[in-house]
Amino acid sequence: MKILAVQNRMGIGDMVIFLPFIEAISKKFKSPVSLLVKESSKANEYLQNTKYIDQIIPLLRNNKNLEHDGIIGFFKLANKLRKYKFDSIFIFNSSARFNLIAKIAGIKNVYQYPVFNKKNQHIIKTAQKFLKKELNISVKPNPKINIEKKQIILAKKKFEIQSKEKNILLGIGGSGPTKRVPAKKFIELMSFILKKYKSRFFLATGKHPEEQKILKEIMMSKYKNKCQKLDKLTIKKILPVISNCDISICNDSSFSHLSAALGIKTIVLMTDTPLMYGSYSKYMHAIIPDGEKTVTHNTLGKNKINSKKIFDKFNKLVK
Repeated sequence: MKILAVQNRMGIGDMVIFLPFIEAISKKFKSPVSLLVKESSKANEYLQNTKYIDQIIPLLRNNKNLEHDGIIGFFKLANKLRKYKFDSIFIFNSSARFNLIAKIAGIKNVYQYPVFNKKNQHIIKTAQKFLKKELNISVKPNPKINIEKKQIILAKKKFEIQSKEKNILLGIGGSGPTKRVPAKKFIELMSFILKKYKSRFFLATGKHPEEQKILKEIMMSKYKNKCQKLDKLTIKKILPVISNCDISICNDSSFSHLSAALGIKTIVLMTDTPLMYGSYSKYMHAIIPDGEKTVTHNTLGKNKINSKKIFDKFNKLVK
């Protein structure tokens, strides 16, 4: 049985959220599942050692590569998928485009969200209802990523990680400006932590100028000697470092999702995205802006994140 799953959302976090559903399909059919995913998901950097995943096929529909876009791209993708001779396909979206591509590719069994019905689709609940309806299976949203133990040991040695310290991942980046908590909040948090715990901070962020500005500001603080930058490393190289950490404190970003999927207690700073993105995993512990009861895309609360509240949560989790 050859199975393909289509997950066409852009982010790393999106891909991580869908992992339990891919695994459930694999268990149901007793066969690994291939993925058709966007390159921006960087799936090949953290899923290559995953037993229930077969091949990772890039969906090329971005500004750098439009090979699968438009009419010509439509047929290119259909012809490419035909060569794999898939028996079944699970399409985690309502796009008629993928439905037609699957049929032209000769895939007999097509499972998909209701076509043209994109309104009010919840990233987790819709997927749960989909697999319950099609396969009669219930899925809990607790994604897991596996890292080779050898890589974790090598990272510990390379970065001289000491168990006598609290090793803390700080995910200081974010995919948009409203998700990026100011550097001063992290610096204040570090001051609270260092007053009570001997600690070391690993700073993970992206390449965007604003993210680099936040990183630079932290590295210019009086706590710079307690910090290790990870911004030059690939996701694949960062994961073993995260696995050595006692806890993660992250903006709502790829690192909050990856950290939780590695089984690390993760405090997620939710500033403007639905609270679900920072609370779906049992390893996630959300912090919301002061004065708010929940978080939505309209909250815009990065300046109302309270460093003392983060520390209080940290203090409870590390005891």
